[in-house]
Amino acid sequence: MKPSKLDRLGLRSRLDFVLHLPLRYEDWTALTAPDSAPPGKAVLVEAKLERAEVAYRPRRQLIVHADGVVLRFFNFYGSQLKQFQRAAEEGLRVRAFGEVRGGWFGAEMTHPRYRLVREGEALPQTLTPIYPTTEKLKQDDLRAKVLEALDAGDLEDTLPEALRRRLELADFADSVRLLHRPPPGADLAAAWKRMKFDELLAQQLSMRFAYQKRRSRQAPGLKANGALLRSFLKQLPFTLTRAQTRAMNEVLRDVSEQHPMQRLLQGDVGSGKTIVAAIACLAAADAGWQAAVMAPTEILSEQHFRKFGEWLTPLGLRIAWLYGGLTKKRKAEALKAQIVIGTHALVQEGVGFARLGLAVVDEQHRFGVQQRLTLRRKGDDVVPHQLMMSATPIPRTLSMTYYADLDVSTIDEMPPGRRAVATRLYSAKRRSEVLARIRDACTEGQQAYWVCPVIEESKEGDVQTALDTFSKLKGELKSIHVGLLHGRLPPAEKAAAMEAFSNGTTQLLVSTTVIEVGVDVPNASLMVIESAERFGLAQLHQLRGRVGRGARDSTCILLFGGPLSAGARERLKVIYESADGFEIARRDLLLRGPGEYLGERQSGVPLLRFADIERDGDLVRAAREAAAELIGADPEAARAHVARWLGSRQDLTYA
Repeated sequence: MKPSKLDRLGLRSRLDFVLHLPLRYEDWTALTAPDSAPPGKAVLVEAKLERAEVAYRPRRQLIVHADGVVLRFFNFYGSQLKQFQRAAEEGLRVRAFGEVRGGWFGAEMTHPRYRLVREGEALPQTLTPIYPTTEKLKQDDLRAKVLEALDAGDLEDTLPEALRRRLELADFADSVRLLHRPPPGADLAAAWKRMKFDELLAQQLSMRFAYQKRRSRQAPGLKANGALLRSFLKQLPFTLTRAQTRAMNEVLRDVSEQHPMQRLLQGDVGSGKTIVAAIACLAAADAGWQAAVMAPTEILSEQHFRKFGEWLTPLGLRIAWLYGGLTKKRKAEALKAQIVIGTHALVQEGVGFARLGLAVVDEQHRFGVQQRLTLRRKGDDVVPHQLMMSATPIPRTLSMTYYADLDVSTIDEMPPGRRAVATRLYSAKRRSEVLARIRDACTEGQQAYWVCPVIEESKEGDVQTALDTFSKLKGELKSIHVGLLHGRLPPAEKAAAMEAFSNGTTQLLVSTTVIEVGVDVPNASLMVIESAERFGLAQLHQLRGRVGRGARDSTCILLFGGPLSAGARERLKVIYESADGFEIARRDLLLRGPGEYLGERQSGVPLLRFADIERDGDLVRAAREAAAELIGADPEAARAHVARWLGSRQDLTYA
């Protein structure tokens, strides 16, 4: 068996195999006569082999005749035919597991799992485990490896006995042995509880170790009250909200210390996170260090460049925008600025900062852990402070598990003047009414967005493209100036399209989701999201946040096609009923589960395989408390527990 196949499943050490737990079981402990098999239920039958042949009716198939039952295989190897023919000659029997149905020859089974046995061979005493596997890795081969690891010696318990007793946890070795070889009818609840707890505990401990490791590293102490920062706050034309001030103080306290900050700044769309990031950058500049700001799209990075420029250039700061198309010379020049703003171009090879003291990652969930690591490693000897921003709030259950290694600041109030956005649902049949609303709004001097899901016809069928929609709307709204913006436009054309919309020349901007984050045009008060049923919840909420930034009442129209799937109906209901990003995030997590919700973060933080953070909330809390206790009382036992569960996957946990 090739190691690469096992590698794909994360199976390297003995304990990786021991903790590769079954997905389900098959009962090979009892035989059923083919003619009395219950319909729709998989059973084990045994019969003497008679003959095997390849038939071509209606398609090529291997047909195996046995006493009282026929087995059919549509995908088979030539060696299988020979195997069955030889076995029939030797008088062997076949044991087949699967559903029995009535067919041309009487009782039939299609593609059953099977074994060739001699008459009278004993049946197994325990259920047969079925494991998660990968392409071209057979269950039988994987099962043999797992059970070999299980039997290779004793399995010590990593948890102190007092903790096990207090939490009423089963013994580790007994639990894994039971899960790999359960007798029929066994109660597996206590064994699964132990596995889930151990897994959650390993996650909590790894996060705490990551936190400790970071605290032991050296970072530059930035200035929390320098001249640039004081001057900036004095000249601010508006007052920070209480929540912004609290977040600012938390960030400034962290960056003034000489170990690296790892803080997540979360707040709803439009709550004013960018100003807090700018203040953090000033703390770096005041101390003679550079700051890098990384945004997920070129449009957003340019928006940041403009905004930071408006705010900070009057203070005499040098700000540079680093994007994909820059020449080497201009790139080198840009890297000397005090604040450098860019996209993932910031983490490419050959991008080196002289004195990076702060890395700001906007919309952090869109970046892989590897990219964030690279950005942090740009500062040579010292580790820069890191501020991550997210307008997709993190539900509490996630912050207790997957984000337990971060300090979190939350901006939970809106700046004065942000108006609520009315949300309306329209079916695609009422498109003409929507066009009339746009015509009226633009005639009155307002501006509008029309958002489409993709640029070209996708495999998903009839998604209307931005290009088609643009030409169609130009024809339908002749009196209105319509513009177009999508991610594949060259940077100069993107900038021109945004500029025309910002200065009011373009009245209606047809766009893909590139405007989802950071775009700020106060005069835009109407948004239409076409094929809204195709968008995720977080995306719909982000897009809606692009309007309601000015003095007028704003509306977001969700234009949907039919018929709606249950998931799409649920998403539209949530977005229609709620404007609270935290509530939407909670519902989103319930609908999608943590794997999808976390996006790229999962490539670094071990995703839970057995525990469910919503269903097993009590175990999450118990694991948090136990982690604090174990690290304090017995750090070596804590490390052994993490090594058992995470093994070779620990390296990225410190991202």
